[in-house]
Amino acid sequence: MGIMSKNPKDEPLHYGEIFTMWSNILTNNGMIAMYQTLYNHTGDRDLAKIVEEAISGMEEENKQLKEILKVNGIGLPPAPPERPYARLEDIPVGAKYNDPEISAIISGNVAAGLVSCSTAMGMCTREDIAFMYGQFHMSKAQLGARLLRLNKSKGWLVPPPLHIAPHDEK
Repeated sequence: MGIMSKNPKDEPLHYGEIFTMWSNILTNNGMIAMYQTLYNHTGDRDLAKIVEEAISGMEEENKQLKEILKVNGIGLPPAPPERPYARLEDIPVGAKYNDPEISAIISGNVAAGLVSCSTAMGMCTREDIAFMYGQFHMSKAQLGARLLRLNKSKGWLVPPPLHIAPHDEK
């Protein structure tokens, strides 16, 4: 048949798949460090739990992505050091992110991550890589839904202008 007709794990990666996975790890590394810092600024326990889930999700993604790149002899991107824990009370008021800002940052990142996962799935030729990004997409969608629920329940959601159709006058 051809080079693309065997077990997907035996098929070669193309440069787009390699760059996507490498960039994904690099981006996750930076976001993990940022979220560790944002966690220190988080006062709301429900939001703190979501920040922890987001970090765990990115760490799990990185684990899978690194394994694939290592098996294929691809060097890994650098990672910043883990951020230390800081007490919320020790962060000066003028330097502190507030909970609605933290939630908005994470919500925007989740939305961007969904687009990135969809793009990755669409450019893959290896089915196992496309499937992996489908799983990442589902995890991000579930996290996004929990964030939406949290934002609504806490009154943090800032909706765009809402259109209310006028009633038909007869």
